[in-house]
Amino acid sequence: MPTVQEIFQQYGDEYKKQYPLNATQKKAFEHITTCRTQECGIHISICEECGYEQISFNSCRDRHCPQCQTYKKEEWLNNRKAELIGTRYFHLVFTLPDDLNMIVMQNQDELYSILFKASAETILELTEDKKWLGAVPGFICVLHTWGQNLDFHPHIHCIITGGGLTKINTWQQSGADFFIPVKVLSKKFRGKFIYYLKEAYKDNCIDFYSSIKGYEDPFCFKKLINVLYEKDWYTYAKKPFSSPEAIIEYLGRYTHRVAISNNRITKVEDGYVTFKWKDYRDDSKVKEMTLPAVEFIRRFMLHILPKGFMKIRYYGIMANRNKKTKLVLCQKLTNILNNPPLYKKLTKRELLLKVTSGKAFICPRCGKEAMRWLGCPDIKHDTT
Repeated sequence: MPTVQEIFQQYGDEYKKQYPLNATQKKAFEHITTCRTQECGIHISICEECGYEQISFNSCRDRHCPQCQTYKKEEWLNNRKAELIGTRYFHLVFTLPDDLNMIVMQNQDELYSILFKASAETILELTEDKKWLGAVPGFICVLHTWGQNLDFHPHIHCIITGGGLTKINTWQQSGADFFIPVKVLSKKFRGKFIYYLKEAYKDNCIDFYSSIKGYEDPFCFKKLINVLYEKDWYTYAKKPFSSPEAIIEYLGRYTHRVAISNNRITKVEDGYVTFKWKDYRDDSKVKEMTLPAVEFIRRFMLHILPKGFMKIRYYGIMANRNKKTKLVLCQKLTNILNNPPLYKKLTKRELLLKVTSGKAFICPRCGKEAMRWLGCPDIKHDTT
């Protein structure tokens, strides 16, 4: 099966002749290209039964690499199990209109931060209103920047509890359907984002280059703002999950995704890449798209996040400052702590066995579960 790494290795030089890379993109490009090759160093395992030695190449551990997310995802989900609350959960998505794509692309740190801030404040302010809930929920926000066809499409996925903690420390349960109308969410989110966008413009925190340089003129920028106010911003809520356990597996689909996984690539031939994509505008039909390899790489590189930027954030009763106090209280109030099997966190060994379908410590020669890793020189990448 073709991989993103093979496409980078085969067509990367041609791509770099046409498109300059910033420092963060350059690191990610090198990491993906050299992942699990000699450039990443090696580690040695030995069988304590038969003495067989196995040499393996290290992974790059870059968060944008399609080969390095499985263990990280399982580790993250394992840690989240202890933070579940005994309630239903909902899935919200906040999306920016295409008119903002170029501005966001050229000001990623600033605009992604505003996207998180506007999304979180929208939820917190509306849920605080007794008309909708009258309590503080817990929610996790995850930034995605791509659509199924790899185009630039920044949006936030939010997993939110169907209820929250009131001011008098009682649990307030929401109704069976999502408790805030989507139109109310969209309007509030639009106002929040535009407000912070105008503040950033006023404080000269936004740069404009190339085709959007005209927005440096306040009159042109005001015209853009008027267009944004006139649009209906796309926000939607999915049906609730059947149980707290179900949310754990669902979260894994979103938290450690990269722009495209290797299993979606079907063919690399004569300088073109063919991959599967889901067309949501056509009843979610799975289709195939073929792009020149250089264009495929260009689209992939659009989604390399700024160095150190946190793409997963926690709010409300799930905020880090509340995890040992309000979160624990909500778990008690919703009786989920009476379900011990849910909170049996896996050890690193158990996680490895899960990720490798039980084969992590099996000796290829004698077939016994007796492989042990030995210490060895290791090249460590900056994975931010």
